[in-house]
Amino acid sequence: MAAILRGFLIRQAYNCTKSLVASMPACNLTTQVTPPPKVVKGKLEDLQPHIRQYILEKVDVCQPDNIHICDGTEEENVSMLNQLEKDGMIKRLTKYSNCWLARTDPKDVARVESKTVISTPTMRETVPIPREGVKGTVGKWMSPEDLEKALGERFPGCMKGRTMFVIPFSMGPLGSPLSKIGIQLTDSMYVVACMKIMTRMGKKALAALGQDDFVRCLHSVGQPLPMKTPMVNNWPCNPEKTLVTHIPDRREIQSFGSGYGGNSLLGKKCFALRIASRIAKDEGWLAEHMLILGLTNPQGHKRYIAASFPSACGKTNLAMITPTLPGWKAECVGDDIAWMKFDKEGRLRAINPEYGFFGVAPGTSDKTNPNAMRTCESNTVFTNVAERSDGGFFWEGLEKEIPKDVSITSWLGQENWTKESGKPAAHPNSRFCTPASQCPNLDPAWEDPEGVPIDAIVFGGRRPKGVPLVYEAFDWKHGVFIAAAMRSETTAAAEFKGKAIMHDPFAMRPFFGYNVGHYFQHWLDFQQKPGLQLPKMFHVNWFRTSEQGKFLWPGFGENTRVLDWILKRCDGEDVAQNSAIGLVPKEGSLNVDGLDGPLDMKALFNIPKDFWMEEVQEIRKYFEDQINDDLPKDISNELNSLEDRIKAM
Repeated sequence: MAAILRGFLIRQAYNCTKSLVASMPACNLTTQVTPPPKVVKGKLEDLQPHIRQYILEKVDVCQPDNIHICDGTEEENVSMLNQLEKDGMIKRLTKYSNCWLARTDPKDVARVESKTVISTPTMRETVPIPREGVKGTVGKWMSPEDLEKALGERFPGCMKGRTMFVIPFSMGPLGSPLSKIGIQLTDSMYVVACMKIMTRMGKKALAALGQDDFVRCLHSVGQPLPMKTPMVNNWPCNPEKTLVTHIPDRREIQSFGSGYGGNSLLGKKCFALRIASRIAKDEGWLAEHMLILGLTNPQGHKRYIAASFPSACGKTNLAMITPTLPGWKAECVGDDIAWMKFDKEGRLRAINPEYGFFGVAPGTSDKTNPNAMRTCESNTVFTNVAERSDGGFFWEGLEKEIPKDVSITSWLGQENWTKESGKPAAHPNSRFCTPASQCPNLDPAWEDPEGVPIDAIVFGGRRPKGVPLVYEAFDWKHGVFIAAAMRSETTAAAEFKGKAIMHDPFAMRPFFGYNVGHYFQHWLDFQQKPGLQLPKMFHVNWFRTSEQGKFLWPGFGENTRVLDWILKRCDGEDVAQNSAIGLVPKEGSLNVDGLDGPLDMKALFNIPKDFWMEEVQEIRKYFEDQINDDLPKDISNELNSLEDRIKAM
């Protein structure tokens, strides 16, 4: 150990930040030599050489005071939670077992898409070149030169006075051929606590890695000690300098300035989607923004579906659905991300690479998602929700569950909060970070190393007008087009405001790890590969509204009725008829028995010609503006065919 630290000191003196920014001015050796960090947990010499080298390179740059190699034990987790409580960064919610509340700086509350970049040697590897005069919206590229400069302005010395935590973690079941290993370095104990929930973290991940390579993840809150500016809510962050970067060729992520959500839990969107989608392209599989759900019908026949919706559009609610149809059983494999690969028999198999749920809290209730409510009543970290005076949590949607003598403190610290204040009790993007193992309807095969077989892929979004409740793609190519043309209302999961209808291909718009046109082609290419049993594809829309603005479909558990029809189609039942946009249910084929009131089926399945002609033009403009020369010919042909069918209505 002493030899390692002596080597560190020599490198520190002669080579201050060579591993990060070669172009930075030479170090002043008389003033910038700092003592080597103290290893307070674990042993560097016990790590695989390539991991040790990565850590020491980043130690050179970030200059932490201490190094803590996480072992993933419960003892370590308890110690960290207690320290976070002592530091005032989290507060115990006494109504539950081992539940905690964190309040962030109000400037650090969501994914920062505008500050999230991917760096490749050429722009076109990351994003299509948009039509002249148009700003690109499907990814943000940064040149290697600009990235080097940006990182050099941020990371050197960023962990002074702090501890660098080394988090080995597995995305996916340990030992699964579909899983990947990452190493995250962070100066945030909150991040460690959440990564413990969200990933398979610790010594077992190191053992699973062996001598294989790993995804490199570096994160800092960007506030070396002593801080020059006071913290808000004991939450260190640096929103003015926030930057989330990805280098796919090196399988590397470097995130600075934000301590929250997908900006700091680098196993989530950064690794599991942006980096993984590029790995998937290179290796011939799929990394997708999808839930995975097992469904067993009354006859005992079980099938699995994967479903893709934009953030905050009901993925978790569907993944944890409680069926209302008699005899049905639904079991959750995952609520957000699916890694899928065709096996030797040509079946598409999927794993959930995550180990926990990072769910949107507002709107979650015993009515909308009782399984989620049971899941997060213990061992959960809540962030930016409101607090009840009896030690419980509160957010919008739980109004009927609050006793009259209980008061509420909002996420902004406003005591005796009431709706009349005009401000939400919980931030719209407040979250619960909770272990998947606690989910009451968790599928027994959720950690099957081979994955579960997928029979249907479902796409959807929030479309108040024009889009029917459910329709089936004519074939694989048409299904890829439907996913490529997806549009949905914006949500609070990112920094957008309002309810504009945005294009969100595959519900992946913020998460593509490479050129979206090439991504479309990657999906299309599977139809050319012999021996594959391609799943059927569908589009759903639970959110269609009446002229009075009320939802036409009752939703929640009643979505099983739509899934019932989808699985009948997977079984080859003759329950569909042609329409201009796809195959829709035949009259009477959708089971609506037992619903409280009559449904306006005509309104739910109406396909207005004027609406769809406008939709075609919006899609065409989007493809021409954003994807331009990289749009696959098959997608263009599908759009032309849709226009012809709409005209013929």
